[in-house]
Amino acid sequence: MKTPLLAALMAVTVLTACSSVRESKINPMNWFGKSKSEETVIVMPESGILDNRPLVDDVLTLRVERTPGGAIITATGLPQRQGYWAADLVAEYDEKPVNGVLTYQFRTYPPAVPYPAGTQQSREITAAVFVTDQTLDGVRSIVVKGATNQRSSRR
Repeated sequence: MKTPLLAALMAVTVLTACSSVRESKINPMNWFGKSKSEETVIVMPESGILDNRPLVDDVLTLRVERTPGGAIITATGLPQRQGYWAADLVAEYDEKPVNGVLTYQFRTYPPAVPYPAGTQQSREITAAVFVTDQTLDGVRSIVVKGATNQRSSRR
């Protein structure tokens, strides 16, 4: 009678500890939190970005999702009008973190012919990039820059 009771008590104790691990920094799903919006500071990196596409006006969302071998960085931007295409997150500083910050610029091609502005939902454009664990080593924050704002996600 004592053995099943002892086993049940141990199982309950172990299971109650699961909730604290779920919210701790040990859990890789918690490594990057929600993003926050900041004013954009455009500084031309030393490596020089050869991409002449304009920056998207506003960066609306930024998500960092852990995957085996790295993370997927996904950003949604809002250009001025409909018709923008070929959106990319272009890495600054050859995708090397500077002071623990990995920075990307949200760039996209404008439409060839003018389109109406349209609703916000019809103008939203999404871009994503996969980043390896080696690149993320030592990264404390990820920043995606637009023309008028930038969003960051911290570990």
